[in-house]
Amino acid sequence: MLNMITPVIYGSSKVLSFYKKQLNIEEFNYSQVRNRGQYVAKQVNIVNTWDETLEAHPGKPSKESGRAALQALQQAANDLKDGLLDALVTAPIDKSTIHSDEFPFKGHTEFLAEFFSTKDHLMLLASEGLRVGLVTEHVPISQVASLITRERVEAKYKALESSLRKDFGIQKPKIAILGLNPHAGDNGLIGEEDEKVLKPLVNDLKNQGKIVSGPLPADGFFASAAYLKYDGILAMYHDQGLAPFKTIAFNTGVNYTAGLPVIRTSPDHGTAYAISGKNQADEESMRQAIYTAVDIFKVRHEPSAENKSA
Repeated sequence: MLNMITPVIYGSSKVLSFYKKQLNIEEFNYSQVRNRGQYVAKQVNIVNTWDETLEAHPGKPSKESGRAALQALQQAANDLKDGLLDALVTAPIDKSTIHSDEFPFKGHTEFLAEFFSTKDHLMLLASEGLRVGLVTEHVPISQVASLITRERVEAKYKALESSLRKDFGIQKPKIAILGLNPHAGDNGLIGEEDEKVLKPLVNDLKNQGKIVSGPLPADGFFASAAYLKYDGILAMYHDQGLAPFKTIAFNTGVNYTAGLPVIRTSPDHGTAYAISGKNQADEESMRQAIYTAVDIFKVRHEPSAENKSA
């Protein structure tokens, strides 16, 4: 990996040393960043984002660890905004410990959307051959139906289509839009949103020349492997998209925030406190999050078809 990227870890060298001892890892070297933006190539670089000594208690959440996570996130986001980094890969956070007046957000996605002044962002779960975007994210299920408006769904569709083109290099993406209600509303027998909101939108998109299908019943769509025929899928709510995605691609899935002017990925799992500090975690999703960030960076910086032919 060091031949491909220069990793910059935001946190604490003291905490890192603790875990080296905890996990009995001897062959892991790193450089501490003394001056902002001055990183050593082909080495792991550590940016110390707090000065005070914090004791590490594996698997035990605390407000101190939440505050430390926020400090690391804020400094990394600032360096990303100032062009010192090419991409940001966030590790899982504990929302209960990081939440405060300084961080009133439901997660990384909402924080970064505000930090980079991005209105029409999209939470996009990606793996090889499967990309699922969400119309609604971290909201109670009781509020989902009221949020399924034409304006919101259309904005998320546009964000998904744009990301598939710009970030994944798919010039004519095929997109599936899932229905909100069971059986996609069953022609209006089960809820009105599919008939009144989603079907007219899909028809209008088709008339614009878009390659789009829907609203499609979510259960049969995933059970029949119909998802393999599409470049992107737009789910109406969190578990409608994430439950099948994690079933299909849990170890290789990546959470990507589409629509930002910068690149941000993360693994698609949580903090896993139960196995913290035990050397039992599967690193594959984090590895894929890093590689996905590299791939998106390369796609974004490839010469356009016009420039290639010039």
